Amino acid sequence: MKLARYFSMVKFSHSVFALPFALMGAWLAARGVPDASTLCAVVIAAVAARTAAMGFNRVVDRHIDAANPRTQDREIPAGAISATGAWTLVGVASGVFVAVAFWLNSLCGMLSPLVLAILLGYSYAKRFTSMVHLWLGVSLGLAPLGAWLAVRGDFQGDILQPLLLAGAVLTWVAGFDLIYSCQDAAFDKSRGLHSIPARFGRAFSLRASIALHLVTVTALAGLAHRADLGWIFLVAIAVAAALLIWEHSIVSPDDLSRVNMAFFTLNGWVGVGLFLGCALDLSLLGADV
Repeated sequence: MKLARYFSMVKFSHSVFALPFALMGAWLAARGVPDASTLCAVVIAAVAARTAAMGFNRVVDRHIDAANPRTQDREIPAGAISATGAWTLVGVASGVFVAVAFWLNSLCGMLSPLVLAILLGYSYAKRFTSMVHLWLGVSLGLAPLGAWLAVRGDFQGDILQPLLLAGAVLTWVAGFDLIYSCQDAAFDKSRGLHSIPARFGRAFSLRASIALHLVTVTALAGLAHRADLGWIFLVAIAVAAALLIWEHSIVSPDDLSRVNMAFFTLNGWVGVGLFLGCALDLSLLGADV
């Protein structure tokens, strides 16, 4: 089916990376389950934003993808989806995101074009900066901040909570993207594309990934303290830390054969586990601030 090809192009199932943290932001802002209509809008906005960003990435990188043996079978280089079709998807998804943001509240609506600029701009970052991994981290780190504003409607309240969560997401994403990018270090260098693996090598990049993930766990611990979350969330942090340790144990500069397991499977469980820990903690322990 044509629709299935579009889902595949934007890796729809990988919404699991950003969506749990958007939901966490909403749960923290509401101190429990948010209003149903707001929650539904947050989910739609998060999925639409990610779809726009992924679709944009695929269409602007189509020539690079076609030249890279690892990515030449993606839908646009392979001819399964046209560039026009991809641009249409980006336009529709962007429109949905902005419309839902304005429906949520005026602040979210006014900020939505800036958010889109950051999300779409990521696709060009590797053309001029090795800090592309941090740009991706910022892009996903906006999810909990946006969800917090969707529920609260303003910057009132303890804004440090979603900022700590955003920082955790930023470093988590940048860390696992460093691992993933090690696969393309040689290709990126040959094409004049920028990344930390291409500039500094795989060994340095994997060490930098570990450092970033240490910051992730620290930020999550800070969030637990700041939001007065209890033992359930602390257990979730411990499980997430264990998964990150596992992730780093199965890759090395000379063996990237299990990168997909590290990137997709383990990181997917990190996001889901942290959200469940936060939601259960707020619901069962009744944390209050």
